[in-house]
Amino acid sequence: MNVDNRISEAGSGVRLESGGGDTPGTGTDVRRISLGATLLDGGRCRFLVWAPGAERVEVHLLSPRERTEPLDAQGPGYHHAVLEDVPPGSLYWYRLPGGTERADPASRSQPQGVHGPSEVVGPEFPWTDGDWLGRPLSEYVLYELHVGTFATEGTFEGVIPYLDGLRELGITAVELMPVAQFPGERNWGYDGVYPFAVQRSYGGPCGLKRLVDAAHARGLAVVLDVVYNHLGPEGNYLGEFGPYFTDRYRTPWGQALNFDGPESDEVRRYFVENALQWLDEYHVDALRLDAVHAILDHSAHPFLQELAEAVQLRAKELNRPLLLIAESSLNDPRLIRPPELGGLGLDAQWSDDFHHALHVLLTGERQGYYADFASLGDLELALRDGFVYAGRYSAFRGRRHGSSARDVPAVRFVVSVQNHDQVGNRRLGDRLASSLDLEQRKLAAGALLLSPFVPLLFMGEEYGETAPFLYFVSHTDPALVEAVRRGRNEEFASFGWQEEPPDPQAEETFRRSRMDHGLREGGEHRALYAFHRELLRLRRVVPALRRLDKEQMQVRSFEPEATLRLRRWDQGSEVVFFLHFGATTPSVELPRGHWRKALDSSDPNWGGPGGSLPPRLASDGRAPIALPAWSIVVFEAEESAP
Repeated sequence: MNVDNRISEAGSGVRLESGGGDTPGTGTDVRRISLGATLLDGGRCRFLVWAPGAERVEVHLLSPRERTEPLDAQGPGYHHAVLEDVPPGSLYWYRLPGGTERADPASRSQPQGVHGPSEVVGPEFPWTDGDWLGRPLSEYVLYELHVGTFATEGTFEGVIPYLDGLRELGITAVELMPVAQFPGERNWGYDGVYPFAVQRSYGGPCGLKRLVDAAHARGLAVVLDVVYNHLGPEGNYLGEFGPYFTDRYRTPWGQALNFDGPESDEVRRYFVENALQWLDEYHVDALRLDAVHAILDHSAHPFLQELAEAVQLRAKELNRPLLLIAESSLNDPRLIRPPELGGLGLDAQWSDDFHHALHVLLTGERQGYYADFASLGDLELALRDGFVYAGRYSAFRGRRHGSSARDVPAVRFVVSVQNHDQVGNRRLGDRLASSLDLEQRKLAAGALLLSPFVPLLFMGEEYGETAPFLYFVSHTDPALVEAVRRGRNEEFASFGWQEEPPDPQAEETFRRSRMDHGLREGGEHRALYAFHRELLRLRRVVPALRRLDKEQMQVRSFEPEATLRLRRWDQGSEVVFFLHFGATTPSVELPRGHWRKALDSSDPNWGGPGGSLPPRLASDGRAPIALPAWSIVVFEAEESAP
């Protein structure tokens, strides 16, 4: 770099200023350099922070030798400097007017927790994934996990030994619940307050990089859950630096972030840069955007569209797929439509309607939001269109809800039978294994994994994990802990659950949520695991199942028989399968053609009671077959049907 460096004494250290180029100083474009602390060559470090209301901001370095250095004010509220003698591992605060010292809003590491100083992190890491080209979304089979409870170690390193097993199962993408620094050592991750920092108790920045590198070595993509709708309540000092928050809106979790008010350009820049950090510095393949319905933004060019544009540009630069997957309760297809069709251009979104319709059929539960789902026709609609509520009246909401997504490709919907929300937000964190028998769980697996959508499994679902996934925190403020307890109780009111929920603050609540991978080796757990593996094999090798397309599919519900029939086809490959939601053995008709039985969930190979269906059938369109109770039966065409 050819720059004109001017050296000036500043306190007990030396500050390097630049007369131009891309190093901070007079005339520097602060939008072209990274927020936070960035190591440069020669033992130097560049600091950049946005604090528009502060006339003066200083860096208080605690190590390797303590000193305080002023930052230069420049641009729309930015402060920066390049300092000498700042090696990796240096601890620092930003000192604001009045002497208040806070960690860096763009801190990469918080070794002493959310109330402690920031740490300078070096970029060096021995990556081995140079040949990794990523995966298209159509190949994703997602496996959602919580780092703290997935393995005994509760760390990124503890996840790595299980990656080979996930690959052998048929998983192609590992989705991590949020890992941004949160208070304490136990948390779901949605109370993060330092979006750029990696949770120290999980293994910090290097731990996450090792996990991503190991996943890529096994052909697994990595999806990271990020939270851009709020910050947690403890250790949240972001508002002391600038107008990151707004009083114009409220979210269920507190202050809304300022994405459309005065000075919101720099707030957007902060979160867009955060997203690109995960994709660039950590080689993550996709981001799951938490609860985007709580990103309140009425601007003509919304933040989510700006984020999508930035990620798509970076994907072109890196020449690999980089994806954004939204969680939203709005049933608004504009999120996932392209901009030329009036959309925001996100790649996919979770479809809660699929989950709710299937859950009601399996469990019979009708409390809370499940009251809106009653019939087999709801699941038929979810499979055919993506949403059940596409403008129809919702009794739970007391109004019409949603808009049609019939035109949206199937690959843009992520569906699940269980996930962290639908399990963890039950009063006792109970999984389906606690209420459904083996045949019902196999039926659920078949409905999920043979759907035309992108499937997501929640950790342990594949073998019927029995440990609950409870809500847990480790806050230090007693008043906040009590508020969390009270809030959880209020949240369950509409469901009518009577049991007292486990204490979120108790360490035992966290310990009870840890998985027992050994269950997979025996009894019904072994059979369920083998069944999931076979379903994923069929999804991978049968062209009709591999293609994610609502247009090359027919779905029909038979209410008296409590059965759904699906036909899917692609390039001469055709399958028909039946989902039977009941304890009876109804008779249904197999479509015209010659069919080979590809899968029967009642088969003893999968722990079933045994069925009577022959291995091959010829049908003139009226051939009746008897379906076993709570079953999925799959037939593959031996030749194209007339």
